[in-house]
Amino acid sequence: MGDEFYIRPGPGDPFRGLSVPRVEPPAPWSFGRPRRRWFNSPIFHGLLFLLTLLTTLIVGVHIALNYERNFPAFDWDISRAFFVGILHNPATLTLGLPFSLTLLSILLAHELGHYFTCRYYGIQASYPYFIPAPTLIGTMGAFIRIKTPITTRRALFDIGISGPLAGFIVAIPALIMATLSSQAVTPINIPDTITLGNPLTIVLLGKILRPGLNPASISLHPIGCAAWVGLFATALNLLPMGQLDGGHILFAVLGERHKTVSRGLFLALVPLGVFCWAGWMVWAAILLVLGLRHPVVMIPSEPLDKVRKALALVAALIFLLTFVPTPFAVR
Repeated sequence: MGDEFYIRPGPGDPFRGLSVPRVEPPAPWSFGRPRRRWFNSPIFHGLLFLLTLLTTLIVGVHIALNYERNFPAFDWDISRAFFVGILHNPATLTLGLPFSLTLLSILLAHELGHYFTCRYYGIQASYPYFIPAPTLIGTMGAFIRIKTPITTRRALFDIGISGPLAGFIVAIPALIMATLSSQAVTPINIPDTITLGNPLTIVLLGKILRPGLNPASISLHPIGCAAWVGLFATALNLLPMGQLDGGHILFAVLGERHKTVSRGLFLALVPLGVFCWAGWMVWAAILLVLGLRHPVVMIPSEPLDKVRKALALVAALIFLLTFVPTPFAVR
């Protein structure tokens, strides 16, 4: 309500006899007119999206060329001549469309799931921020800023689960298409290449759609590479701790009891970082800095219904289907 509030006593309220001046807000659930800043403008969001489109297109060209040559999809062997060739012939960027559009579609579905759920509950949220970056996938993902408090546990649960659920739903058809069209040839083993671990989703789809073939012996189509990144991002977001989507879901289901699960998983990331993938140590450090606790919602006592409890089990199943102990390995 901004800087003002009002009290409406109800039957049996101990403060019913108290005389409190009633101050009506200018409009129901109005938080005032937000100050317009340059990083909140649609132009800025659109510019970030276009830059991310460009960086993922460039990476997508490299992945497509590796796919044609039967090389592993991801590696750091990008020469200066590669970029010069794109500058001289920009039409080459069309080779990166399958990877780029698939990846951005998954990320956009994830963030719009959060955004529209916030809008449904009257919670102010920004448009998605896409982050272009010179990484293996051409981006560091996307996020939205939630600008007003989350009121109830049900709203927190719905906001937390909507993003991973939407991204997973978009990633599955892309992965099915890629599994059917991928080459049944083991990629050539060259030094300093990055191999991808196979989550249960890829293993199960491979057995159903390409029976008799080992997923490791398939050269994954660029669309499949983007779907793999989407599954990995879903697993990271569903880690049940802190301010991640999984942390929102866990707090909405367990309340204050979420701290035990969050601390246990945090401790589990340490041996995973030592024996499986060093990146888990980085994630453990990031989560430790951000905090393992979850802020209390305005109405924490509201219980979840049976449908949301069932959806919590669905979120746990999606996490098991997308989590990979060793997502990357350099050979």
